[in-house]
Amino acid sequence: MTKAEMAAKLSVKCDLSHAAAADVIDCIFSTKAGAGIIATELDAEREISIAGFGKFETRHRAARMGRNPATGATIQIAATKVAAFKAAKGLKDRVAV
Repeated sequence: MTKAEMAAKLSVKCDLSHAAAADVIDCIFSTKAGAGIIATELDAEREISIAGFGKFETRHRAARMGRNPATGATIQIAATKVAAFKAAKGLKDRVAV
């Protein structure tokens, strides 16, 4: 499903205009600096928990040694932060049916 398709379904389900539904989706999911609610909270390393759906969080990956698959040379991989999502039991059960 694309963002436009999601906006179309949201507009029908919530009796909104298509433009208003697209704005709501942008406010939640945008990755532009300071725009999206989820991205802004993850930047600040705060969790977003949606009951029955899941939890978005920021995880830290430690620096580690890796291997270049093309040359076989050992390389240093820097530490980094990554966005992660863990599905809640309700979502897992719904998908598993």
